[in-house]
Amino acid sequence: MCKPAYYAVEYAINPWMDTSTPVDTALACAQWNTLAAVYTELGHEVLHIEPEPGLPDMVYAANGAFAVDGIAYGARFRYPERSPEADSHEKWYRAATWTVIKPEHTNEGEGDFTYLPGRELILAGWGFRTDARAHAEAADVFGHPVVSLKLVDPRYYHLDTALAPLDDDRIAYYPDAFAPGSRLLLERLFPDAVIADADDAAAFGLNFVSDGANVVVNAEAVGMQRKLSGAGYEPVPVDLSELKKGGGSVKCCTAELRR
Repeated sequence: MCKPAYYAVEYAINPWMDTSTPVDTALACAQWNTLAAVYTELGHEVLHIEPEPGLPDMVYAANGAFAVDGIAYGARFRYPERSPEADSHEKWYRAATWTVIKPEHTNEGEGDFTYLPGRELILAGWGFRTDARAHAEAADVFGHPVVSLKLVDPRYYHLDTALAPLDDDRIAYYPDAFAPGSRLLLERLFPDAVIADADDAAAFGLNFVSDGANVVVNAEAVGMQRKLSGAGYEPVPVDLSELKKGGGSVKCCTAELRR
């Protein structure tokens, strides 16, 4: 995780960002501290990457790499405003003794990649940020099959705003964020998925982190919390309203490290 010490909305590279809307950095830091504390209380270890001035989106640590089996497949950001973050994350992973693979193709880390260890399957999004060619590159890097999913709604510009793993085998997702062919593929692969609606998605209810039992989710996503409870999971709401102004929530702020 990366503390939002320099967080601001200084540019608009997704539909959620509005440079005319004030951002309270102190409140963002307080909300982020609560999120980190929740992870610790749930028994998870939280590691930190230092924030850097001039990189207001670095708080969205999930975008810096995709890390599985001790390998960190680095990011290559679409927008120049975020490009320097890639080097910062690469240095962090190298210092933490991960094997780092520099990408040839544009991709935004866990923003557009997620992993289901029970199936040894990678799900990968494309359409707005990540180049679909990065999916084949990731398959070569990790040696796991990759399912490519096309995103079609610019509000859900990263896969992690429209889909998330609930445990090693099961997911939740918002069907309307995906192209028809990708929806059919998800229906076939995940008949037991938790299906989110438009309100859930707009409240960043799919930008959650689950440990298989507890689901840390944006507090605003009340309907999604009910769905999670009904599916047998324990929702753990956290208010990240300030960080939503930059287009991210729980998952965007969290890079999951899978050794």
